[in-house]
Amino acid sequence: MALPEFSMRQLLEAGAHFGHQTHRWNPKMDRYIFGSRSNIHIIDLSQTIPLLHQALVKVREVAAAGGRVLFVGTKRQASDPVATAAKRCAQYYVNHRWLGGTLTNWRTVSGSIARLRELEGVLGGDGSGRSKKELLQLTRERDKLELSLGGIKDMGGIPDIMFVIDTNKEAIAILEARKLNIPVVAILDTNCDPDGITYPIPGNDDAARALQLYCDLIADAVLDGLAAGQAGSGVDLGAAVNPTEPALARALAPEPTEAAPEAVVEAAPEAAAEAAPEAAVETAPESAEG
Repeated sequence: MALPEFSMRQLLEAGAHFGHQTHRWNPKMDRYIFGSRSNIHIIDLSQTIPLLHQALVKVREVAAAGGRVLFVGTKRQASDPVATAAKRCAQYYVNHRWLGGTLTNWRTVSGSIARLRELEGVLGGDGSGRSKKELLQLTRERDKLELSLGGIKDMGGIPDIMFVIDTNKEAIAILEARKLNIPVVAILDTNCDPDGITYPIPGNDDAARALQLYCDLIADAVLDGLAAGQAGSGVDLGAAVNPTEPALARALAPEPTEAAPEAVVEAAPEAAAEAAPEAAVETAPESAEG
């Protein structure tokens, strides 16, 4: 694979150059505005293209190094593209409502994630011994937690980079990322504040086609980074009997608990037992020669 390509034509067709009405603007965005037409600001896409490319390169580097990418977009038109793109590249997302302290108070959030897993286990069974009312209450609690935490329940820690749509709506998420020194890639419309954004991308943050384009490009950059990371490690996945995408394995792995060291000790004999047949196969020719 290669870094995803895009063109000025794609951005124009997606409506990425349309800003807000001229009276709804942030003066700090003046340097990214080409002009106005019918009282609508027009974003300078000649600046958007190199800035978007720079952001894609950074996302690819993070993914190649095994880092976590968090997609954030809770507005109605961004919700589905964000979730779909994050799932496609085995990364993480928040697309319903950003809970204050999601990053800065990760320990508390981890407790809520543990509760979500507990509810999934309870409701995944036959539900015997529980009344219909109790099951209904547990289902509602699970659904509420799933909306807010479902996309990050497998993250296991704070992300290495964050991709944000609509910095005004996700202001709390950006403040938390800045506090933790997490790089932020953000789509900036003409009413946004570019201060504090590590990788700004001037563009329309409302048009559905534009949002889909941004999310697809970021997801493709992540996938390219994952492929590059595997190639750099010298692993020949094509020669493996059961090839596994590391990002998917990491996303599906259970979150570590306090009892993890004991679990590792207990699992060691089983791992050795599984590795025994392979060792026997490798030593068989030597024993045959002897």
